[in-house]
Amino acid sequence: MGELMVIRHGQTEWSRAGRHAGRTDVPLTDTGEAAAKALAPRLAELRPAAVFSSPLSRAVRTAELAGLTGVESDPDLLEWDYGGYEGLTAEQIRETRPGWDLWRDGVVPGDAAHPGEQLHQVAARTDAVLDRIRPLLADGDVAVVAHGHLARVLAVRWLGLDPSAARLLGHPHPGTLGFLATEQGQPVISAWNVP
Repeated sequence: MGELMVIRHGQTEWSRAGRHAGRTDVPLTDTGEAAAKALAPRLAELRPAAVFSSPLSRAVRTAELAGLTGVESDPDLLEWDYGGYEGLTAEQIRETRPGWDLWRDGVVPGDAAHPGEQLHQVAARTDAVLDRIRPLLADGDVAVVAHGHLARVLAVRWLGLDPSAARLLGHPHPGTLGFLATEQGQPVISAWNVP
C-alpha cells in the first residue's frame, strides 16, 4: 500500500507575515518558488501514482515547480475559509477577541466571498478527500498539494481522530512534505515537515 504525501504550498507574502490566507489567491514569493523547485528531486524519486491539488494558484504553482504531472484540481483541498478573519494575523484577531484559538473558537462570518467555515466543515471536506484517495493507494503513493491548516486536519482525520486534535500537530512549513502511511494496519504519520 502506498503513502499519502501531503505537500504544503511554498511561501507567500501572507504566510511569511502570519496572515490567514484561506480563499484569497496569494501568489508564491521567490522563496516559495525556490522551495517548490527544491522538492522536485525527492518527488521524482517517489513518482506518485496520482496527484491532487487545491485549485488556488499557490498550490497549483507549487505542484508545477515541484515537477508533478497529471495534477487534478480538487476544491475539497482548498484552505479553511477564515470568513471575517481572512487576511488577519492571530495577534490582530486577539486584539478584539482575547484568548482566541482557531481550533476551539473557529471563525466569524465575512463577506460573500469569505462566508466562513467551521472546523467540522473542513473535516467533512478532508474526509471526502480521504474517501477518494484510499482506494488509489493500492496502486502506489498519492500526493496532495494543499494548505497549512487543511493539511493538519487531513492528517488527524487520516489517524481517525477528532478534527480538533489538529491543534496538537505542528503547522507544516511552506514547501514541505508530510507522509501519512499505515503500519501493521494502523494509520500513522510517518514524517512531517520534511523540507
